[in-house]
Amino acid sequence: MSIAQCETTRTPSSRGSSRAWLRALELTAPIPKNPERLLSSVIEEWAEKSPDAPALLSSRECFTFSGLAGRANQYTRWALQHGLGKGDTVCLLMPNRPEYMAIWLGITRTGCSVALVNTNLTGGSLAHSMSLVAPKHIIAAAEFVDRLHFGSAAGFWVHCQMGIEQYSPEKLAHSERRRVTIEDRALYIYTSGTTGLPKAANISHARLMQWSHWFAGMMETNPGDRLYNCLPMYHSVGGIVATGAVLVAGGSVVVRESFSASQFWHDIVQWDCTLFQYIGELCRYVSKTAESPCETAHRIRMCCGNGLRPDIWNSFKSRFSIPRILEFYASTEGNVSMFNVEGKPGAIGRTPAYLAHRFPATLVRFDVETEQPVRNERGFCVRAAANETGETIGRIVDDASNAGNRFEGYSSSEESEKKILRDVFEPGDAWFRTGDLMRRDEQGYFYFVDRIGDTYRWKGENVSTTEVSEAICAFPGIQQANVYGVSVPGFDGRAGMAMIVCSDDLDLADFRRQLCHRLPEYAHPLFWRVRGELDMTATFKYTKNHLAQEGFDPSAIDDVIYFNDRQRAAFVRLDEELYKRLRTGEVRL
Repeated sequence: MSIAQCETTRTPSSRGSSRAWLRALELTAPIPKNPERLLSSVIEEWAEKSPDAPALLSSRECFTFSGLAGRANQYTRWALQHGLGKGDTVCLLMPNRPEYMAIWLGITRTGCSVALVNTNLTGGSLAHSMSLVAPKHIIAAAEFVDRLHFGSAAGFWVHCQMGIEQYSPEKLAHSERRRVTIEDRALYIYTSGTTGLPKAANISHARLMQWSHWFAGMMETNPGDRLYNCLPMYHSVGGIVATGAVLVAGGSVVVRESFSASQFWHDIVQWDCTLFQYIGELCRYVSKTAESPCETAHRIRMCCGNGLRPDIWNSFKSRFSIPRILEFYASTEGNVSMFNVEGKPGAIGRTPAYLAHRFPATLVRFDVETEQPVRNERGFCVRAAANETGETIGRIVDDASNAGNRFEGYSSSEESEKKILRDVFEPGDAWFRTGDLMRRDEQGYFYFVDRIGDTYRWKGENVSTTEVSEAICAFPGIQQANVYGVSVPGFDGRAGMAMIVCSDDLDLADFRRQLCHRLPEYAHPLFWRVRGELDMTATFKYTKNHLAQEGFDPSAIDDVIYFNDRQRAAFVRLDEELYKRLRTGEVRL
């Protein structure tokens, strides 16, 4: 059955869903037919069509479409003068601002790749990230210069001293244009590094075009739209999806240097935005702010993002008068994407049955202890049943017409191979491992369960840190919770530990009683660590590895730690004496 035929047999709600998918397909279909049309080409087209229309806006600087195209031309000419082309890389270390996008749009047009470096990195982690891509040049904002004290053979440029104004912003002459196609790499975008050191993902021009036009179709962006973007521009969502989806439709993007929960609605009203992008726990932070007239005095028609947890979905939508929430699932380097076009609370999305052949993704049964998919007697993986938790994988298809199904890998071929699962359902097939555990209901909706490595096993049961965190945060006195597993001598698996931010008047006894109603006993964290704020990445993901390594030793940790004493049915302060008794097995867990 065709999409057009499906339209006539569906409810109004499902027909709206089909139209969103159809728009996305229609906008992305021409991409492979025009291999030399890059994202920078689309900006040039809008510069000719609507030169004075706003493109990128901020309190620091603003670009019209002609201004953005002209600025990109200046960076192209800078790159050409310094001999940059295919095979070369430039590292960019700069905070959010419109100039940021102009830099990589211009430089990548020469065939050179630009590595978008996380501005939170310092020391060894920063040196590691740059070494992954062997840059020929490094461009850094003045405020980050002091971080670059490690040795490097790359040419170093302080952005404000590049002399970019000496280059003409006029349209490039034919002799200045290099043959760059959508198959060439445009960017390196780094993974967050929440489960180890960051990896540099290869991002082709085709992927940039696919992301931008696909989300333009899903969000139905138009020249009258203005999107508020406070997410880091070195990230795929903040730097490509949020900006590209609106710019390719002739709309504008407001760029804020960093996220501020207290200023969020004020900014949106001040800039008269119609859309905003979210990720991770951003929505929870905004929900914790005091009520303000601005929070409902806006023109927002839709927000789009991933990681809006089920426990705050409805309250967030209601309190802030948001007409539509478009939740989606995707990863920077992955080939699995899903969209919750229908706005079903808590679901990360689904793929319509009539498009399943184009976006082949499935769940396979997973062994939490070995952290590998389960295989049957023939050596093949086993598909997870409805509502059974499994790892999400996407079939790697060599299809020039669908950049979304590719896995373009990392700068390291060794790291790339680790993400590929082979001989999955038949000899020779290859699937991308997302590293995410999910479940799928009878209607085909997917629900995020946990990251592989975050789910732990305790007393023979698998415990999802995400589900435990949601149960904890449902209690009014808890502001944030980060759950992880820690090793306990004499016990297999890992015991649950929760680091929480809570109000000073939290009633521990009442909280414990409520938790007993929400979670099975095996899922109750044994250890509770209290502090004023939690460590997070810039994309609102909690860090866990170092916390798990620190364990629950009160002599090595400054934070207050409580032990969930089941015999006394109470939280008790963990001191060194109790710690010793726990380690020697004198206390029953």
